[in-house]
Amino acid sequence: MHICTAHPQNSICALPLQHVQQVSCRLRTGSVNLRHECGATSRSTTARRSQRTSDCRRHCSCCGSSPFVTPHCQAKHIKASKSLKARAALPARLRQAQQRYGSCPPRGHLAILAAGRDAGLSADAHQEDAAPVPLSPSDVVEGAKKGKFVWARRWTIIGLCFLAFALCNMDRVNMSIAILPMSESFHWDSGTVGVVQSSFFWGYLLTQVLGGVWADRLGGKLVLGFGVAWWSLATALTPLAASLGLPALLFARACMGIGEGVAMPAMNNLLSRWVPVQERSRSLSLVYSGMYTGSMAGLAASPQMVKSLGWPSVFYIFGSLGLVWSVFWQRSASSSPHDDEFMTEKERKYVTENTVSKGSVGRIPWKKILSKRPVWALILSHFCHNWGTFILLTWMPSYYHQVLGMDLMRSGFLSVLPWLTMAISANVAGWAADTMVAKGMSITKVRKIMQTIGFMGPAVFLTQLGNVHTPGAAVACMMASQGLDACSQSGLYSNHQDIGPRYSGVLLGLSNTAGVLAGVIGTAATGYILKNGTWDDVWRSAVILYVIGTVIWNSFATGEQVIE
Repeated sequence: MHICTAHPQNSICALPLQHVQQVSCRLRTGSVNLRHECGATSRSTTARRSQRTSDCRRHCSCCGSSPFVTPHCQAKHIKASKSLKARAALPARLRQAQQRYGSCPPRGHLAILAAGRDAGLSADAHQEDAAPVPLSPSDVVEGAKKGKFVWARRWTIIGLCFLAFALCNMDRVNMSIAILPMSESFHWDSGTVGVVQSSFFWGYLLTQVLGGVWADRLGGKLVLGFGVAWWSLATALTPLAASLGLPALLFARACMGIGEGVAMPAMNNLLSRWVPVQERSRSLSLVYSGMYTGSMAGLAASPQMVKSLGWPSVFYIFGSLGLVWSVFWQRSASSSPHDDEFMTEKERKYVTENTVSKGSVGRIPWKKILSKRPVWALILSHFCHNWGTFILLTWMPSYYHQVLGMDLMRSGFLSVLPWLTMAISANVAGWAADTMVAKGMSITKVRKIMQTIGFMGPAVFLTQLGNVHTPGAAVACMMASQGLDACSQSGLYSNHQDIGPRYSGVLLGLSNTAGVLAGVIGTAATGYILKNGTWDDVWRSAVILYVIGTVIWNSFATGEQVIE
């Protein structure tokens, strides 16, 4: 595509250079002469308009079944326009379209007509033949080479899931900060605090498998949207429930857990349909890093909100954010590429050809699923992993406050740092895992390597907490422990889609049920351990389970598909 030499400031010639020998243009009268290599000539008079279109179709190989928009078409639009401002703006809009779509797009007149519409001009009679220019991953690469950026539709879904998981952990960790002033106000001891903290997991446990079944049958969009709206409403009602008494508060926290319980299975179902296998580890790591980002945001903002506005404010504000997200989700998301009206055909083809999970699931083959050793390796490893993770999630501020003598503000700030390392290391590990797969390493080996790091790394540094007595050393151990724990996102958390992509939601529901049991038991047990023992006993229990999980994972896990 090139500028008309007669009027470079006003005209863009959409014909490829090799098809045009001479262009002369008189925009004031709207007439243009085009001479093709074949010798055919088109004039822009009204009487020859039909013949001009025919010549363009016959003699330009790029036109296809639609007339290619040429300077004479532009002149027609400019002549038809009643707005002098629009006439002046059109060439710039056409240049933008040329830069976006290249020199010879299929049915390329769509870009020109779109620019004309944006400038306030009349539409061409051939607009109905237009089709959107599709997007493929190769377009992204080529666009990057040319200094352009092309957005893929699947990135929108990944980004919204990232935000959902950020809200998930923001609403979860705010209690770990608010529990300190709440326990003083309501005169709770450590045992009661442990019960309040664990009540979230009662509801969370109930909807893990159900969330996976619903997501596989009804679609991840509906289930995840319901989950976020439900738990956000329960979060906003927590202060009211607390004022009514302990039973009402426990019920509200359990209801919040019910909503969050469907989030992970629904997300796993969505990404199994939206993310090609080549991008699985880094996409999952990015989404799960939303949890760490949410933890950071919640732990960083909650102390200041409690100090300035009172502890109920953290529940009101965080709950409202989730309701706002739900509105955007309903407008922007789809359960699969097949249902998405905004996705281009090239990207749709690329995604569907590189994913296994397609369409909804009918009957769940429970017997077959539960008969596979890799499934049980996943379930048991998830239990071992989450014991230590949920202890740190719910009790870290209390540890800083009780053992290291920090006040509410400082303990909340220092609690952010381990989650920061998790957010960074999860994405680094995800890219590293995908790189190893791309270079030919088996998926089984990659999953075992990453999960072994995710188990043994935290085990090593938790054993050192009993030997340190300064805040800096304790925070460093916590940061190292949590940072290495994040490698699990490229280990067991990516394995559901490996071994059974069609049932990834159900598989995550099963394994996360075990993980939630670890949260229920571990969080409550920590409260009772602290009544009769020390923090060293708390860390020791987590280390033992990390070691057991490492043995089980390396003995029975696989990265191959075992469930059709």
